Amino acid sequence: MSTDAMKVDSGGGDYDPLLYRADRSTTAGPSPSAADWDDWHRDYIDHGFRAVRGLFPTAMVDEAMAGIDTLISGAVDGFRGVQWERAARQRAEQADLATRRDLVRKLMYYIDHDARLHAMAHAPHVIELAERILGAPVSVFADQALLKPPGIGREKPWHQDLAYFDLRPGAPVVGLWIALDATDTDNGCMHVVDGSHRRGGVVHFNRRDFQICDTELPGHEVTAVPLQPGDALVFDGLLWHGTPRNDSTRRRWALQFHYARSSDMWQSTEQRRAYKERRLAVFGADGKDVTC
Repeated sequence: MSTDAMKVDSGGGDYDPLLYRADRSTTAGPSPSAADWDDWHRDYIDHGFRAVRGLFPTAMVDEAMAGIDTLISGAVDGFRGVQWERAARQRAEQADLATRRDLVRKLMYYIDHDARLHAMAHAPHVIELAERILGAPVSVFADQALLKPPGIGREKPWHQDLAYFDLRPGAPVVGLWIALDATDTDNGCMHVVDGSHRRGGVVHFNRRDFQICDTELPGHEVTAVPLQPGDALVFDGLLWHGTPRNDSTRRRWALQFHYARSSDMWQSTEQRRAYKERRLAVFGADGKDVTC
């Protein structure tokens, strides 16, 4: 494997660990049933997230991990969606699968390259949940596997996912973050600011990543979201969230999918360009006479 051909992460850097202090921790609850949907949905609207226990069975989790292995191994012709941790550059020639598992930061644009991962993103009960939240037919428009490897997995700074997506202005988005490994505060579980989605879009800056300024976090209560394999965090596209680096000896694999109303997707290059301009007018930082 040539290091010249690698897609290596360019973000990251030192940060104050207090950015991810866990003021509280939440516990995953059962999937919403028809009987308790109104209460579940009301809590989702109020808080901007819900953690769901066992959204995917063990067999599907195992299949998803096998799919990731296949993609990391390089066995799928045409797949170019692997991004390596910066620390991997010096170790990349160790091409065995076991080594690669602990060097990859994330996979992107993979659901059309592996049937097992496609099945996760399009599972009928997941599509139904997203459609009930958004109130209309939905499309899966973003897919990532977030593989925070032990010891070198970098931080994903605080951000809002809608800062990255070119959709119809004001379009709501449902994010789904699925734990494939047990996740906790030691190996980089999700951290959120409860109710932060109600503030709307906030300015992001190109610092350690495209992120909310660190100085915005003090004064906000941070909630850690530990999950077991098959559990999932369902969250609003405007929710403030981030994950600390993984300094532990355990990996932290997760899948992430995003769902939007199909009618909110761009339909032409011109429309996408217009949506991007509107997005950056809200979230883009550099050039807006602001500092971080």
